[in-house]
Amino acid sequence: MQEYSIRKVHLTNQGLMAQELGVEASKKLEEFAKLYAGHAAVLKVISRTKQVDRQLLATFSLRSIPCWLQSENTFFLFSSEPQLRDWSRVQSYVSNEEEHLLSSLRSFLRRSQRFEFEMLNEHYMFQFGGPTRVMGILNATPDSFYDQGKTLDSRHAIDEGIKMEAEGADIIDIGGESTRPGAAQVSEAEELKRVVPVIEGLAADVRIPLSIDTYKAQVAEAAIQAGATIVNDISGMQFDPGMPEVVHHYKVPVVLMHIKGRPHDMQINPVYDNMMDEIYMYFEDRIDAVVEAGIERELIIIDPGIGFGKRLWDNYEILQRLPEFRGLGCPILVGPSRKSFIGKALDLPVEERLEGTAAAVTAAVLAGSHIIRVHDIKEMLRVVQIADLIAANVRIRKQE
Repeated sequence: MQEYSIRKVHLTNQGLMAQELGVEASKKLEEFAKLYAGHAAVLKVISRTKQVDRQLLATFSLRSIPCWLQSENTFFLFSSEPQLRDWSRVQSYVSNEEEHLLSSLRSFLRRSQRFEFEMLNEHYMFQFGGPTRVMGILNATPDSFYDQGKTLDSRHAIDEGIKMEAEGADIIDIGGESTRPGAAQVSEAEELKRVVPVIEGLAADVRIPLSIDTYKAQVAEAAIQAGATIVNDISGMQFDPGMPEVVHHYKVPVVLMHIKGRPHDMQINPVYDNMMDEIYMYFEDRIDAVVEAGIERELIIIDPGIGFGKRLWDNYEILQRLPEFRGLGCPILVGPSRKSFIGKALDLPVEERLEGTAAAVTAAVLAGSHIIRVHDIKEMLRVVQIADLIAANVRIRKQE
C-alpha cells in the first residue's frame, strides 16, 4: 500500500464542493471554488499512514503549487497536468516526505492517462476505450428484482441470451443468485444447477463473450469450464477466499465491485463519512490485494456498485463524479439498470424505469464508463450509440 491516496476530483458545482468539504455556503467555500475554477487539475491527497507533515505543506509553496489543508491527513493541491508532470520528474527533493508523495504521484499520473484497454489471449479479446460496451443481464433466478424468474428455465434463458446477441449486446452476464437488496443466499449446488446449463448452451450458440456473475469460487470455475470468459464478483473477491486462485489460474478478466455489507443487509442504513474517499481507497486496496495474489492488473475491471450499500444520493454522486475513478487505471463498469435510485426519484415501479435508466446510462457514458450493464439491450444500445457520439468515443464519417 502506498502512503498516499491521490485522485483528481471532479466537482462540477458548489453543491458538490460543499459536500466534499463538509461545509455550507461560506467564505471558505467561495475561496475553494475560486481556486478550483482557476486550476485545471485539483488533486485530493490522503495520507494513509500518518498525519500530514507540515514540512511537506511548505514544499508546495516552494513549488508554486497552492495547497488547501482539509484535515490532519488530507489536503488538496491546485495545479495543472503539465505542472504536475514537471514536478513528478523532480530528482532533488525538499524532504523525504516529498519523495514519498512524488512516488505516489508518478503512479497516479501513469494510471490516469489511460482510457483505452486491451485484454486478450487465445480464448478472448476485449477492447475498451472506443465505443462503450453493452453487457446484458441474464438472471437464471426465481427472485430477480426485474424479470422475477422468467429466465429460470434453462432453455428460456438460452433463448433470451441469443436474443441479447441479436439485439447488439457485447457481453452477456449470467447470474444464478439474486443480489438485490435483502436477497437470501442460495447454495453453491443450486447456483451451479442454474447457471452451468445456460452457459454451456450459450457458449455453443453465441459468439459474444459470457460473464459469470458470482462471488463463489467453485461456481466461477465451473462457469469458466462451461464457456464463461469473465468473472463478475460483487464482493471484489472478498466473500470467498478461493476466488483469486481461480481467476489467477484461468487468467480471465475480473470485475471488482464495491459493496458495503452483503446483499441481505447492504441497504440497512449504509453510512459513509466520505463516500468517494471510501470507495476509491477500497479499490486501491482490492487492486493491490488482487495483484499480490498473482492476477495481472491488466485484467481488472472496476464497478463502483450503484445500489449496493448506497444511500439514494450516493448513487447520483457516483455518476456525477465517475471521472475520478480513472485515476485507478482500470476499465470502469456501471450498472444502473432499473434500480431503486431511479424508482425512488421518479416514484415509479421497476417496469416503468426505462427512461430513467436511459438518463443514467447517458450520464455514465459521458463520464467515461467503458461498460454499461443493462436489462434492455435494444433500447440501451441506441442510447449508448448517441451518448458515444456526444462523448466523441466514436465519430460520424463526413459525407461526400
